[in-house]
Amino acid sequence: MTEATTGRFAGKTIIVTGAGSGIGRATAVRIAREGGRVIATDVVAERLNDVRAELSDLPVETVVGDVCRAETIDLIMRAAADRVDGLANVAGIMDAFLPPSEIDDATWERVLSVNLTGPMRLTRAVLPLMIAAGSGAIVNVASEAALRGSTSGAAYTSSKHAIAGYTKSVAFFHGPQGIRANAVAPGAVATNIEAPMRSEYAASRVGPILQAIVPPVAQPEQLAAAITWLLSDDSANVNGVLLPSDGGWSAI
Repeated sequence: MTEATTGRFAGKTIIVTGAGSGIGRATAVRIAREGGRVIATDVVAERLNDVRAELSDLPVETVVGDVCRAETIDLIMRAAADRVDGLANVAGIMDAFLPPSEIDDATWERVLSVNLTGPMRLTRAVLPLMIAAGSGAIVNVASEAALRGSTSGAAYTSSKHAIAGYTKSVAFFHGPQGIRANAVAPGAVATNIEAPMRSEYAASRVGPILQAIVPPVAQPEQLAAAITWLLSDDSANVNGVLLPSDGGWSAI
Protein backbone atom coordinates (compact mmCIF):
# COMPACT_ATOMS: atom_id res chain seq x y z
CA MET A 1 0.00 0.00 0.00
CA THR A 2 1.20 3.53 -0.70
CA GLU A 3 1.56 5.84 2.26
CA ALA A 4 -0.74 8.82 2.71
CA THR A 5 0.67 12.15 1.57
CA THR A 6 0.26 14.75 4.30
CA GLY A 7 -1.66 17.81 3.15
CA ARG A 8 -2.19 16.68 -0.44
CA PHE A 9 -5.87 17.69 -0.31
CA ALA A 10 -5.53 20.59 2.11
CA GLY A 11 -8.17 23.25 1.46
CA LYS A 12 -10.09 21.05 -0.98
CA THR A 13 -13.63 19.68 -0.80
CA ILE A 14 -14.12 16.23 -2.32
CA ILE A 15 -17.38 14.32 -2.77
CA VAL A 16 -17.15 10.52 -2.50
CA THR A 17 -20.12 8.27 -3.28
CA GLY A 18 -20.40 4.73 -1.98
CA ALA A 19 -18.32 5.98 0.94
CA GLY A 20 -19.78 3.63 3.52
CA SER A 21 -17.72 0.60 2.56
CA GLY A 22 -15.13 -0.88 0.23
CA ILE A 23 -13.38 1.34 -2.29
CA GLY A 24 -15.52 4.36 -1.46
CA ARG A 25 -14.74 4.18 2.24
CA ALA A 26 -11.03 3.68 1.63
CA THR A 27 -11.06 6.68 -0.70
CA ALA A 28 -12.91 8.91 1.76
CA VAL A 29 -10.60 7.90 4.61
CA ARG A 30 -7.47 8.59 2.59
CA ILE A 31 -8.66 12.00 1.38
CA ALA A 32 -9.60 13.05 4.92
CA ARG A 33 -6.25 11.90 6.28
CA GLU A 34 -4.51 13.84 3.53
CA GLY A 35 -6.16 17.07 4.63
CA GLY A 36 -9.30 17.20 2.48
CA ARG A 37 -12.84 18.03 3.50
CA VAL A 38 -14.95 15.03 2.52
CA ILE A 39 -18.63 14.90 1.66
CA ALA A 40 -19.28 11.17 2.09
CA THR A 41 -22.49 9.66 0.79
CA ASP A 42 -23.99 6.17 0.91
CA VAL A 43 -27.40 4.50 0.99
CA VAL A 44 -26.74 2.83 4.36
CA ALA A 45 -26.73 5.20 7.35
CA GLU A 46 -24.96 2.77 9.69
CA ARG A 47 -21.98 2.53 7.38
CA LEU A 48 -21.63 6.29 7.26
CA ASN A 49 -21.90 6.48 11.03
CA ASP A 50 -18.91 4.13 11.24
CA VAL A 51 -16.94 6.31 8.83
CA ARG A 52 -17.77 9.44 10.77
CA ALA A 53 -16.72 7.75 14.03
CA GLU A 54 -13.41 6.62 12.52
CA LEU A 55 -12.70 10.14 11.25
CA SER A 56 -14.26 12.06 14.14
CA ASP A 57 -11.33 14.46 14.37
CA LEU A 58 -11.36 15.28 10.65
CA PRO A 59 -13.69 17.39 8.43
CA VAL A 60 -16.10 14.75 7.14
CA GLU A 61 -19.77 15.37 6.45
CA THR A 62 -22.13 12.53 5.60
CA VAL A 63 -25.22 12.40 3.40
CA VAL A 64 -27.47 9.35 3.47
CA GLY A 65 -29.36 8.62 0.28
CA ASP A 66 -29.50 7.09 -3.17
CA VAL A 67 -27.30 9.13 -5.47
CA CYS A 68 -29.66 8.30 -8.35
CA ARG A 69 -32.28 10.53 -6.72
CA ALA A 70 -32.45 14.28 -7.22
CA GLU A 71 -33.11 14.92 -3.53
CA THR A 72 -29.90 13.14 -2.55
CA ILE A 73 -27.89 15.17 -5.03
CA ASP A 74 -29.47 18.34 -3.64
CA LEU A 75 -28.39 17.36 -0.12
CA ILE A 76 -24.86 16.60 -1.32
CA MET A 77 -24.55 19.95 -3.06
CA ARG A 78 -25.94 21.75 -0.02
CA ALA A 79 -23.33 20.06 2.16
CA ALA A 80 -20.58 21.05 -0.29
CA ALA A 81 -21.59 24.70 0.20
CA ASP A 82 -20.71 26.10 -3.21
CA ARG A 83 -17.27 24.53 -3.45
CA VAL A 84 -16.34 21.20 -5.03
CA ASP A 85 -12.74 20.51 -6.00
CA GLY A 86 -13.14 16.82 -6.69
CA LEU A 87 -15.71 14.11 -7.19
CA ALA A 88 -15.21 10.36 -6.87
CA ASN A 89 -18.17 8.43 -8.28
CA VAL A 90 -17.56 5.09 -6.59
CA ALA A 91 -21.05 3.72 -5.81
CA GLY A 92 -22.00 0.74 -7.94
CA ILE A 93 -23.93 -2.52 -8.07
CA MET A 94 -23.62 -5.82 -9.93
CA ASP A 95 -26.13 -7.61 -12.17
CA ALA A 96 -26.03 -11.27 -11.03
CA PHE A 97 -24.06 -12.11 -14.22
CA LEU A 98 -27.29 -12.25 -16.24
CA PRO A 99 -26.48 -12.70 -19.96
CA PRO A 100 -28.28 -10.76 -22.73
CA SER A 101 -30.79 -13.58 -23.19
CA GLU A 102 -31.83 -13.52 -19.51
CA ILE A 103 -31.56 -9.92 -18.38
CA ASP A 104 -34.82 -8.54 -16.95
CA ASP A 105 -35.96 -4.94 -17.21
CA ALA A 106 -35.76 -4.25 -13.47
CA THR A 107 -32.14 -5.38 -13.20
CA TRP A 108 -31.14 -3.53 -16.35
CA GLU A 109 -32.75 -0.28 -15.25
CA ARG A 110 -31.41 -0.41 -11.69
CA VAL A 111 -27.83 -1.24 -12.71
CA LEU A 112 -27.74 1.48 -15.36
CA SER A 113 -29.31 3.92 -12.92
CA VAL A 114 -26.72 3.38 -10.17
CA ASN A 115 -23.65 2.82 -12.33
CA LEU A 116 -24.24 5.42 -15.04
CA THR A 117 -27.16 7.78 -14.49
CA GLY A 118 -26.25 8.61 -10.88
CA PRO A 119 -22.65 9.55 -11.75
CA MET A 120 -23.91 11.60 -14.71
CA ARG A 121 -26.34 13.56 -12.57
CA LEU A 122 -23.86 14.26 -9.81
CA THR A 123 -21.20 15.25 -12.34
CA ARG A 124 -23.70 17.57 -13.99
CA ALA A 125 -24.38 19.13 -10.59
CA VAL A 126 -20.73 19.82 -9.73
CA LEU A 127 -19.54 20.98 -13.15
CA PRO A 128 -20.86 24.57 -12.89
CA LEU A 129 -18.89 25.08 -9.66
CA MET A 130 -15.75 23.58 -11.14
CA ILE A 131 -16.08 25.57 -14.36
CA ALA A 132 -16.53 28.79 -12.39
CA ALA A 133 -13.41 27.97 -10.37
CA GLY A 134 -11.44 27.00 -13.47
CA SER A 135 -10.40 23.67 -11.99
CA GLY A 136 -11.74 20.35 -10.79
CA ALA A 137 -11.06 16.62 -10.90
CA ILE A 138 -13.63 13.89 -11.47
CA VAL A 139 -12.85 10.19 -11.09
CA ASN A 140 -15.35 7.52 -12.06
CA VAL A 141 -15.00 3.90 -11.04
CA ALA A 142 -15.36 1.73 -14.12
CA SER A 143 -14.29 -1.91 -14.07
CA GLU A 144 -12.41 -4.60 -15.90
CA ALA A 145 -15.88 -5.00 -17.43
CA ALA A 146 -15.29 -1.71 -19.25
CA LEU A 147 -12.49 -3.43 -21.17
CA ARG A 148 -14.02 -6.79 -22.09
CA GLY A 149 -17.28 -8.73 -22.19
CA SER A 150 -16.30 -11.76 -20.11
CA THR A 151 -16.29 -10.45 -16.53
CA SER A 152 -19.97 -9.94 -15.69
CA GLY A 153 -23.48 -9.82 -17.13
CA ALA A 154 -24.99 -7.68 -19.87
CA ALA A 155 -26.20 -4.78 -17.70
CA TYR A 156 -23.01 -4.33 -15.68
CA THR A 157 -20.78 -4.65 -18.74
CA SER A 158 -22.87 -2.10 -20.61
CA SER A 159 -22.88 0.32 -17.69
CA LYS A 160 -19.12 0.19 -17.26
CA HIS A 161 -18.39 0.59 -20.97
CA ALA A 162 -20.76 3.56 -20.87
CA ILE A 163 -19.15 5.22 -17.84
CA ALA A 164 -15.79 4.96 -19.60
CA GLY A 165 -17.26 6.76 -22.62
CA TYR A 166 -18.96 9.34 -20.43
CA THR A 167 -15.65 10.03 -18.69
CA LYS A 168 -13.97 10.73 -22.02
CA SER A 169 -16.85 13.02 -23.01
CA VAL A 170 -16.43 15.10 -19.86
CA ALA A 171 -12.68 15.27 -20.44
CA PHE A 172 -13.14 16.37 -24.05
CA PHE A 173 -15.81 19.00 -23.50
CA HIS A 174 -14.61 20.49 -20.23
CA GLY A 175 -10.84 19.94 -20.30
CA PRO A 176 -10.32 23.42 -21.81
CA GLN A 177 -12.24 24.82 -18.81
CA GLY A 178 -9.80 23.30 -16.33
CA ILE A 179 -11.70 20.09 -15.60
CA ARG A 180 -10.03 16.68 -15.59
CA ALA A 181 -12.11 13.50 -15.82
CA ASN A 182 -10.58 10.05 -15.54
CA ALA A 183 -11.72 6.56 -14.63
CA VAL A 184 -10.21 3.66 -12.74
CA ALA A 185 -10.90 0.11 -13.90
CA PRO A 186 -10.60 -2.29 -10.95
CA GLY A 187 -10.34 -6.03 -11.28
CA ALA A 188 -11.39 -8.25 -8.38
CA VAL A 189 -11.53 -6.26 -5.12
CA ALA A 190 -12.44 -7.30 -1.59
CA THR A 191 -15.69 -5.37 -1.10
CA ASN A 192 -19.19 -6.12 0.15
CA ILE A 193 -20.83 -5.65 -3.27
CA GLU A 194 -23.06 -8.65 -3.81
CA ALA A 195 -22.16 -10.63 -6.92
CA PRO A 196 -24.31 -13.77 -7.08
CA MET A 197 -24.34 -15.73 -10.31
CA ARG A 198 -28.04 -16.32 -10.98
CA SER A 199 -27.61 -17.80 -14.44
CA GLU A 200 -26.55 -21.39 -15.06
CA TYR A 201 -25.53 -20.44 -18.58
CA ALA A 202 -23.40 -17.56 -17.29
CA ALA A 203 -21.76 -19.87 -14.78
CA SER A 204 -20.78 -22.25 -17.57
CA ARG A 205 -19.62 -19.47 -19.89
CA VAL A 206 -18.00 -16.92 -17.55
CA GLY A 207 -16.98 -19.13 -14.64
CA PRO A 208 -14.12 -21.03 -16.32
CA ILE A 209 -12.68 -17.82 -17.77
CA LEU A 210 -12.68 -16.03 -14.41
CA GLN A 211 -11.11 -19.02 -12.68
CA ALA A 212 -8.34 -19.14 -15.26
CA ILE A 213 -7.27 -15.50 -15.58
CA VAL A 214 -8.34 -13.40 -12.58
CA PRO A 215 -5.30 -12.16 -10.57
CA PRO A 216 -5.34 -12.14 -6.76
CA VAL A 217 -8.06 -10.04 -5.14
CA ALA A 218 -6.99 -6.47 -4.39
CA GLN A 219 -7.70 -4.53 -1.21
CA PRO A 220 -9.86 -1.38 -1.34
CA GLU A 221 -6.92 0.73 -0.22
CA GLN A 222 -5.04 -0.19 -3.39
CA LEU A 223 -7.85 1.23 -5.50
CA ALA A 224 -8.12 4.28 -3.25
CA ALA A 225 -4.44 4.98 -3.99
CA ALA A 226 -5.18 5.16 -7.72
CA ILE A 227 -8.36 7.21 -7.26
CA THR A 228 -6.74 9.77 -4.98
CA TRP A 229 -3.79 10.10 -7.34
CA LEU A 230 -6.17 10.97 -10.17
CA LEU A 231 -8.04 13.42 -7.92
CA SER A 232 -4.83 15.14 -6.85
CA ASP A 233 -2.56 17.60 -8.58
CA ASP A 234 -0.01 14.78 -8.90
CA SER A 235 -1.89 13.76 -12.06
CA ALA A 236 -2.30 17.30 -13.40
CA ASN A 237 -1.45 16.26 -16.98
CA VAL A 238 -3.79 13.24 -17.04
CA ASN A 239 -7.23 13.67 -18.58
CA GLY A 240 -9.65 11.26 -20.27
CA VAL A 241 -7.79 8.15 -19.17
CA LEU A 242 -9.21 4.74 -18.26
CA LEU A 243 -6.62 3.45 -15.80
CA PRO A 244 -6.67 -0.30 -15.07
CA SER A 245 -5.88 -1.15 -11.46
CA ASP A 246 -6.37 -4.86 -11.81
CA GLY A 247 -3.15 -6.66 -10.94
CA GLY A 248 -2.31 -7.07 -14.61
CA TRP A 249 -5.62 -8.65 -15.65
CA SER A 250 -6.00 -6.28 -18.60
CA ALA A 251 -2.64 -7.44 -19.95
CA ILE A 252 -3.81 -11.03 -20.33
